Amino acid sequence: MVTYYSGGLKVKGLLAEPQVEGNYDGFLYLRGGIKNVGQVRVGRIVQFASEGFIVMAPFYRGNQGGEGNEDFAGDDREDAFSAFCLLEQYAKVKKNRIHVFGFSRGGVMALMAGVQFPHTCSVVSWGGVSDMFLTYEERVDLRRMMKRVIGGTPSKVPERYEWRTPLYELERLKAPLLIIHGEKDNNVSVEHSYRLENRAKELGKYVESWYFPEFTHYFPPKENRRLVERLTCWMKQRAENPE
Repeated sequence: MVTYYSGGLKVKGLLAEPQVEGNYDGFLYLRGGIKNVGQVRVGRIVQFASEGFIVMAPFYRGNQGGEGNEDFAGDDREDAFSAFCLLEQYAKVKKNRIHVFGFSRGGVMALMAGVQFPHTCSVVSWGGVSDMFLTYEERVDLRRMMKRVIGGTPSKVPERYEWRTPLYELERLKAPLLIIHGEKDNNVSVEHSYRLENRAKELGKYVESWYFPEFTHYFPPKENRRLVERLTCWMKQRAENPE
């Protein structure tokens, strides 16, 4: 467990590293959900660290004893940015070798971090949100929370939803992008990934997409493990052979 400063707030997160001493690529893990939904799980962080990464996973402000209030891809994006900087300053992390991974709502955060830090090695969005307008439209059960946290509906405060939608800033993304999505996903529809892929291609970005017609938001454990190995290999290849 680590405590770090983000926008003047003390924020909590988890840091995991391989048991064998050495220097490794950094891995910024950006969780999904909000508050107690989609919390960072130790097992998941260990899973990525065991593939040869030093993993930093922010809980985001206001969670697990951290100061402030979570903002659903608003001001709490600073928590991702500050965690990226923490990895950069960590002696065991290889210089200019930091990857960013986002799951679900963390997909938005990952894209924002990739835009903020052009030297990011790679960005992976797994079942990731890319369009906050679409989230409001699709997730009727989240509308009350979104109106409270964001300050209104998309029709009332469109600029606040646009600010939380990285599709509008994607031209600033330099890192190669990998999109993973189950096509039966009812939490974050695959349309989010289609829009992200199409926009990235329009802008001439390096993008790969792995779609799985049989899976929902959560992949079976065996497939999940296999995919973690595959995506971490992809990350390392991109770091060695940037396009």
